[in-house]
Amino acid sequence: MTEFFRKRSANAKNDILSGITVSLAMIPEVVAFAFVAQIDPLMALSGAFIIGLITAIFGGRPGLISGAAGAVAVIFVSMIAEGHTKGMLLDTPIENMGFFYLMACVILMGIIQILAGVFKLGRFVRLIPHPVMMGFVNGLSIVIFMAQVKMFSHKSLQVSPEGVKEYVSTYMQGAELYTMIGLVLLTMGIMWGLPKITKKLPAALTAILVTSLIVIGFNMDVSTVGSYIIEGGGTGLKGEFPTPNIELWQNLPFNLDTLKFIALPAFLAASVGLIETLMTMNLVDDITETRGNGNKECVAQGAGNIVSGLFGGTGGCGMIGQTVININAGGRGRLSGIMMAVTLLSFILFADKLIEMVPIAALIGVMFMMVIETFAWSSFRILKKIPMSDAVVLITVSLVTVFVDLAIAVFVGVIISALVFSWENAKKIRARKRLSEDGKTKTYEIWGPLFFGSIQAFNEKFDVKNDPDHIEIDFVESRVSDHSALEAIFNIVNKYEAAGKTIKLKHLSEDCKILLYKSSPKFREVIIEDVDDPRYHLAANPEAFPKGLSEYKF
Repeated sequence: MTEFFRKRSANAKNDILSGITVSLAMIPEVVAFAFVAQIDPLMALSGAFIIGLITAIFGGRPGLISGAAGAVAVIFVSMIAEGHTKGMLLDTPIENMGFFYLMACVILMGIIQILAGVFKLGRFVRLIPHPVMMGFVNGLSIVIFMAQVKMFSHKSLQVSPEGVKEYVSTYMQGAELYTMIGLVLLTMGIMWGLPKITKKLPAALTAILVTSLIVIGFNMDVSTVGSYIIEGGGTGLKGEFPTPNIELWQNLPFNLDTLKFIALPAFLAASVGLIETLMTMNLVDDITETRGNGNKECVAQGAGNIVSGLFGGTGGCGMIGQTVININAGGRGRLSGIMMAVTLLSFILFADKLIEMVPIAALIGVMFMMVIETFAWSSFRILKKIPMSDAVVLITVSLVTVFVDLAIAVFVGVIISALVFSWENAKKIRARKRLSEDGKTKTYEIWGPLFFGSIQAFNEKFDVKNDPDHIEIDFVESRVSDHSALEAIFNIVNKYEAAGKTIKLKHLSEDCKILLYKSSPKFREVIIEDVDDPRYHLAANPEAFPKGLSEYKF
């Protein structure tokens, strides 16, 4: 353990201070998400502590902050409500049964995430195009901004005649609103101006402390962390050290019906959590110019969620807002995440009354500055400079993230990008045609990638009816990419043979030859194995040509 901290002592001060700052900024976010899911704020805060601590120690991206995230919380809302209903229909009715289903769902979510890491699915984040990444960052920045705007209100819990609970928001007005805006601007001003004077003090933490001292010193009647929690139905920040939830095993029926009930939300939550985590990891990689381990992060996220579920916490994932605050405050190592988790727990156990006095305006100001720093403002400048398809992807991902769901947004962006890529590459297939001197043999030199998107254009290059009796198809400048391409080659060979003509295939890759040999023995006579063209050897085995191409006499 001493060695663990010794290696990180060079940036220890920044990691510690940034961890404290992030823990303060995390409280209203986590509490707000708890209100969305209609669960006890302490349940969400316990989950944030457990997930944050485990991922900080064992995760694949030092500096990444994880906690109880809203993107995951919204998935559980309907399941919790339906779970409460199921509990009351049991032979022995159980109140708040939805919470026990939530814990089981979080455990299953963690198992799915661990499996994703074990099977190395984290590496697929590399396939996410840059426009999708920019759209994701912009969309999530807007979502975080909108979440802060909602805090300019007072919440009240109303119960309908049918017993349905609903939080109703009433926006601030008059002097209260102007005071709130003034404190937010003060916080933002300190965060903007302090680094220009000195970089020895953490801007975000200093801004929170100054704003809090002003509010407390002048006894200002403003919304605080404590009042915010109470308005949402909580009793305060005071809590106990998380312990294993024994009631989960006593009350939850462990049967196939329970598994069916929690399977879909667990899979959705695991997917959304991993996507947001891996995208946030990519962002940190870009900012710090280092590379994280996506598969290791998947396993750590899963382990964190499993332990959180066992200890009565909610699910979570990487949080882009808190991560950006951490990175901008100088947090780079695992110590920053550990400090965030430990400080958050300390607030719950020992400093609840003190933290409840922190004005919400100070934390909103920190989040607003984070949004300004995170949003990819350069996207406006480059929209007219990048291909139209990339611009469409960027805008689409941003809008879908804001109005639908971030996981769907990423999937939509990747699908659009893949379709555009396939379409553009499908147009690159070419065929150079030439006849031998005696006119008896016609050679087709294929250029470009041969795959499912280009096989129609490939088939249109050939004139089976009017071609001479001997045909050669040369693939030296083409790469056969998938089964559709193999099927196209198989069909064109059959067409020429059905017309009574001889066809030969040259310069096919080894894997393509093997697949064609397996499909039909006749290809041993169709494919030419003896190749004396050095271009083919260069393409098939580039390691055998270490020198510049100009040094070889092709």
